[in-house]
Amino acid sequence: MNDPAPPSRLDLLRFLERVQVRDLARTRHWIAEEERKKRERQTGEAARPAPPDWLLEYGLNRDAPPNAVHVGGCHMAGKRWKGVDSDTVRRALAGGVPACTHCRPDTELGILD
Repeated sequence: MNDPAPPSRLDLLRFLERVQVRDLARTRHWIAEEERKKRERQTGEAARPAPPDWLLEYGLNRDAPPNAVHVGGCHMAGKRWKGVDSDTVRRALAGGVPACTHCRPDTELGILD
């Protein structure tokens, strides 16, 4: 039988080199993808509009009146809110819509009970 000769040490090292070059190329691709995602996030954050100064928070029912008033950017505001101006906030507070106890929009506007 004619068995092929085992690979030489040089053949094995060349094989290892090819594997490592492919691994390096894959790693560089992953790095490039992460850098692209980071740039996209930064671009998105820079393009994001500033939060409104005042928020009216609404409940689940579309037709229901607002259930809370918040300072813009309040972490306690739910997902259903609308940005409004200070006059609208004053009217809402005067009409009985409760002020958020965390951001205190009534205090921010100088409205005392």
